[in-house]
Amino acid sequence: MGLFSKKKEESQNNCICGCGADAAARVPMAESPSGVQVLGSGCAKCSALEEAVRAALVELGMEPVVGHVTDFAQIAAYGVMTTPALVVDGKVVSYGKVLKKEEAKELLRKARKPQDA
Repeated sequence: MGLFSKKKEESQNNCICGCGADAAARVPMAESPSGVQVLGSGCAKCSALEEAVRAALVELGMEPVVGHVTDFAQIAAYGVMTTPALVVDGKVVSYGKVLKKEEAKELLRKARKPQDA
């Protein structure tokens, strides 16, 4: 009868980026009106990416509003398995690393460039 009385193992509440931050404090945020979002639990790496993206948006003359998606189900829906990730207008443009401001500016420029028809 040991099989039926087996306790479920408690799940780890660590950030999926590997920094060890407590993911229990995650609060999903609404989609950004500027179309720029950071995907991640809110750990130090995710926050660093968000700050770099905000600074890049200011230098590009865009509104520095960045959404932050912390719900792992929503993150997985983007196909992202490693955070932090950057999403511009619904498209994942970077994941798995913290970008510097200049790298973020370049990705934002490319993502916002008008598509040639």
